Amino acid sequence: MSEVHDCSDPATRAAAVEAAAAAVRAGELVVLPTDTVYGIGCDAFDADAVASVLVTKGRGRDMPPPVLIPTARTAHGLATHIPDYATTLMERFWPGPLTLVLEAQTSLHWDLGETNGTVALRVPADDVALELLGEIGPMAVTSANTTGEPAARTVAEAEAMLGEAVAVYLDAGEMRSHEPSTIVDCTGPAPVTLRQGALPQADIDAALAPEPPVSPPESPESGQQPAL
Repeated sequence: MSEVHDCSDPATRAAAVEAAAAAVRAGELVVLPTDTVYGIGCDAFDADAVASVLVTKGRGRDMPPPVLIPTARTAHGLATHIPDYATTLMERFWPGPLTLVLEAQTSLHWDLGETNGTVALRVPADDVALELLGEIGPMAVTSANTTGEPAARTVAEAEAMLGEAVAVYLDAGEMRSHEPSTIVDCTGPAPVTLRQGALPQADIDAALAPEPPVSPPESPESGQQPAL
């Protein structure tokens, strides 16, 4: 049976995060708050758990989940050939609602799905999420909803869609954002915005001036789609 833990009270939050960490270590799924919407996630290096996330959402391997990380420094262990403009975006907007698609380290023993050799990374600006990531390390996390339904902004909404497929729900109240993160592809010589989200394009352009991102493509390539 699923457990719901209140994270709004500092007195109980540590125990809530530890319960979620124990579930992740056991290969189970958890729902956690982020600075955008609630996410469903697991250990990024547990292939069976990642597959369970996709099945629970009703999503195929062609839409792999992004990976949430505790610090920008972690990105250098997961990605390679990180361009200077990507480093600029990390320094300016992490933690925050920006997902960067980068070339993945080929030596990593994980299976996120059909990623085309890339990984979508983000450091969320949420204390509960960062505490859990600090305990677990990189987590494969995507929005806590079934495919085709709106992203959950409350634990009740997430639980109504995902039910007992999730072992632990971390309840931090209603999320303040209606939008998922903005996604920027950083695998080429210039950044390409794949999805407009909570971070405005104008802010990205200003951070990268005088070389703003090129126009978004008509649709993201497989392996660069879902993000939180």
